[in-house]
Amino acid sequence: MTAITDAFVIMKRQLLQLVRVPEVLIFSTIQPVMFVMLFRYVFGGSISTDQPGGYVQLLMPGIFVQTVAFTLAGTAVGLAADMQKGLIDRFRSLPISRGAVVFGRTLGDAALNVVVLGVMGIAGFIVGWRPSSGFVHIVFGFLFLLLFGFAMSWIGVIIGLSVREERVAQNLVFISVFPLTFLSNAFAPTTGMPKALQYFAEWNPVSTMVAACRELFGLTNEFGATAGSFPSSHPLAMSLIYMVLIMAVFMPISIRKYIKAANK
Repeated sequence: MTAITDAFVIMKRQLLQLVRVPEVLIFSTIQPVMFVMLFRYVFGGSISTDQPGGYVQLLMPGIFVQTVAFTLAGTAVGLAADMQKGLIDRFRSLPISRGAVVFGRTLGDAALNVVVLGVMGIAGFIVGWRPSSGFVHIVFGFLFLLLFGFAMSWIGVIIGLSVREERVAQNLVFISVFPLTFLSNAFAPTTGMPKALQYFAEWNPVSTMVAACRELFGLTNEFGATAGSFPSSHPLAMSLIYMVLIMAVFMPISIRKYIKAANK
């Protein structure tokens, strides 16, 4: 219970930073809204779909998943900056749980996603997005996205504690996550990809999350992979499996790595 309390204190510190530096919150919401507008009006006319409501109905789940996938960027850059500024040494001198520092950081990033997804949902509604699955399924869809962002943030912890500068963390996040979001079914059909990339997209966690969110929002997943495997047939179950695996692997590794870094 002490570790949980300490984690919430760290999360509160992070949220207070958003109040004191509102530019962080502003730019965290502007970039996803820009993606919504660009893909809706620049690329949307080039991609045809039989989905009622048009391309924007399939686009928004992809934009949502891309945004929460990049949660690990904020975690990685923030931790790298804390390490560089010596804040980790301050935490080490305090009578708090070692694991609470990284756990509170990931909780704070998950809380930020609540605001970001809310703003994106409003932007999507303005440009024509209309989920048709009912209130309960829509709420479950957004909770699903928040859980995915929380899981991805633990990968960000590993990156943030493994580099010496926040600029390196930012570049490493970009080259690792950006291909996953575009080599998926998020923005365009996978059927036009080379066969090898189609199989990669089929098992890509981003693809399964996008397909799962489309189902929860009442859509037909037209952009599913062509091999008819378990991920494309059961995206909700496969997404949960991916999230459990990510947290089961990266949470203990992240905590041990933080303790090792704090003891140097």
